[in-house]
Amino acid sequence: MALEVTEANFEQEVLQSETPVLVDFWAEWCGPCHAVSPVLEKIAEERKDELKLVKVNIDVEQGLSLKYGVMSIPTMILFKDGEPAAAAIGAQPKSALERTLGLAA
Repeated sequence: MALEVTEANFEQEVLQSETPVLVDFWAEWCGPCHAVSPVLEKIAEERKDELKLVKVNIDVEQGLSLKYGVMSIPTMILFKDGEPAAAAIGAQPKSALERTLGLAA
């Protein structure tokens, strides 16, 4: 289960993380967000030793959405060493998400 991240703990959970963090920017009312959620959970489960999955509710955490330029959801941003390294927008199949985020083997 992905950890819900807020502005209060974003720096600690994402920016200071030793491992890469996949941040899922989503909203409760967003159908594609719910559709892609199990795909993200599967990616995180398969890479549990090398990747952490967290979620940011854009309705609650508008400041984080603005800071990282989230214009549409779902937006997934992969952070490495505290910096955005790759991003994917929209619900996509697992293989497409992995390619876009640079996670494909």
